[in-house]
Amino acid sequence: MTIQEVNTLITAERDALLHHPLYTKIKTIPHLCAFMEGHVYAVWDFMSLLKALQQKLTCTTVPWFASPYPQTRYLINEIVLAEESDLALDGRRLSHFEMYLDAMQTAEANTTTVENFLVDLQKGSPIETAIANLAVLPEVKDFITFTFDVIKGGKPHEIAAAFTFGREDLIPDMFSEILKGFQQNFPSTDLSKLIYYFERHIELDGDEHGPMAMQMITELCGEDTAKWSEVVAVSKEALTKRYGLWNAIEKSIG
Repeated sequence: MTIQEVNTLITAERDALLHHPLYTKIKTIPHLCAFMEGHVYAVWDFMSLLKALQQKLTCTTVPWFASPYPQTRYLINEIVLAEESDLALDGRRLSHFEMYLDAMQTAEANTTTVENFLVDLQKGSPIETAIANLAVLPEVKDFITFTFDVIKGGKPHEIAAAFTFGREDLIPDMFSEILKGFQQNFPSTDLSKLIYYFERHIELDGDEHGPMAMQMITELCGEDTAKWSEVVAVSKEALTKRYGLWNAIEKSIG
């Protein structure tokens, strides 16, 4: 199998997501805040996918040894650098998650729920318990649970599939759809931090990280047809879970 064949097999799920009615319904600041309050969990759990890949495909232990994936470890280290310590709009070094929280606070979106969730985890709660205690719609919980189920499965090619086809390859087109109405619908609101976050992802994922992530999938699967089939299955489910997340946000908008 090839990357092109995977893309063909997941076309229906990908197209459904890119044409979700949510994008045209974000017309007021309360709508935008509701979107951010649901989407923030996808911003956060992306980093756990990335860190799982870093653990699997680079060396994060002492003593150090070179991993057997030279191209892929470059990709992972490059993305970690950008995602965990990028240059924010105001010149600070922040993770993209911290940038997103900052943008939420500027727009006066509620960050208390997600921050309490993180405190719960930092105090030692198992991820399953923290998700169960989270005061969000079931589809949001399902989205996060799927991410951590894939990570717990421990298969690098499956984690890479959720990362690549559920995130990196999808984000430029999806975020472009979201951005279309921002300036038109919110001309008097300062959304510069949020727009910067979206535009930064479009730039990085479209020009650099997306194509490199495709190479990672090819390197991890090689000629193993079973791995390729699992990549397709995980990719389809990742897109379906994102669609469910968008459904939940659409419900919260009303």
